[in-house]
Amino acid sequence: MANEITTQLLEVFTANFNEKSTNKIIKNTVMKSGIDAAAENNDAVVAMNHVFSEEITTGAVANQKQSGRCWMFAALNTFRHKILETFKLKDFELSQNYTNFWDKFEKANFFLESVLKTAEEPLDGRLVSWIMSTPQQDGGQWDMFVSLIKKYGVVPKQVMPETFQSENSRRLNSIINRKLRRDAVKLRGLFSEGKSEAELQRAKEDMLSEVYQILTFALGEPPKTFDFDYRDADDVFHREEKVTPQAFYKKYVGIDLEDYVSIINAPTKDKPYGKTFTVQFLGNVVGGKPVKYLNVDMDTLKQLAIKQIKENESVWFGCDVGQSSNRDYGIMDTALFDYEETLGTSLHMTKEERLDYKESVMTHAMVLTGVNLVDEQPTRWKVENSWGNKVGKKGYFVMSDKWMDEYTYQVVINKAYLSDELKKAFDQEPIQLKPWDPMGSLAFMK
Repeated sequence: MANEITTQLLEVFTANFNEKSTNKIIKNTVMKSGIDAAAENNDAVVAMNHVFSEEITTGAVANQKQSGRCWMFAALNTFRHKILETFKLKDFELSQNYTNFWDKFEKANFFLESVLKTAEEPLDGRLVSWIMSTPQQDGGQWDMFVSLIKKYGVVPKQVMPETFQSENSRRLNSIINRKLRRDAVKLRGLFSEGKSEAELQRAKEDMLSEVYQILTFALGEPPKTFDFDYRDADDVFHREEKVTPQAFYKKYVGIDLEDYVSIINAPTKDKPYGKTFTVQFLGNVVGGKPVKYLNVDMDTLKQLAIKQIKENESVWFGCDVGQSSNRDYGIMDTALFDYEETLGTSLHMTKEERLDYKESVMTHAMVLTGVNLVDEQPTRWKVENSWGNKVGKKGYFVMSDKWMDEYTYQVVINKAYLSDELKKAFDQEPIQLKPWDPMGSLAFMK
């Protein structure tokens, strides 16, 4: 039987609040300055020094602006670090807009194929409802990025620069999603009428043609070939003519993406360590690289990241950036805000509980470019973000090791740094997770 809130109960709460003299001071501070300002721990701000024992030279940060393409920016940044060093380039960027175009186009096809695959499922069932909730968006995962690069290559930013809608993606996303939901209505209708597979595919191709048109209006048309002129740090001029995006990737990036695997830390009972996982209906390129994770304990994940950084190679990672972080300072630290002491309540949850009870998932992808080691144990990490140079320290953040334990969920590691045991574990057939599993979340934070 439900019990309502009574007047007598409210009187008890009021008395409890007012019997503590410090509550009035806290109330005035929070009301005037906000919870974060009242709860800020200055000792944590001082402790998070932007100096690291192991550090990779990376250059200026990129800026995804008002878009959720962090995963794409972070991945392209790992390529950029290699290009800057190998070819002695200054402040060079790869085109995020080029990759963004193909991601949105492929996601449209992935969605329409999912509609056809679930055409017999009830419209009000959980699966179809989940598919319809977001036909496509800016967010993504490492393996989704790999599928795009293997199929389409990369181009320099000067070849396909940013546009208004690539940097401000909300309106474009809403229009494409409205169109795709309309197309879903039509495809499910054609299926219910008994149309053949060939007829359904022809209808889908007409729909994709219109999506291509919308994307070209908004983002520009991706080049099939291009010329590339640049002057290196030694002031030597270089020219490449009629280069394809795939050839450009092979020459200037040259990374074998099959050498890299996703390592996660998801300490929930349904995901044993040492097992691999995939997520149903998670992807962008039909026929592309399936999403696959190896779940390990946090110490193993961190040691793998340290090995890669020590070899002068940055690390793509996914985390929940909104937790205990400050953009102005560029700090992510569990000690940064003492909400419990300030507000007089307990907020503690374990990492497992936060995942199980929807308190935390991966929301953002960035790049680890340094780590501070004391007796070979990490105390803090250097993070390259993609929010421009006006946040943090010229765009860079410092992350405490405790924050990494609690809110980092994924790193991408070269298989060369995995033990034989981990390599064998990764080769296992993955366990399939439901589409709405926390590990199916996409990095999309603006």
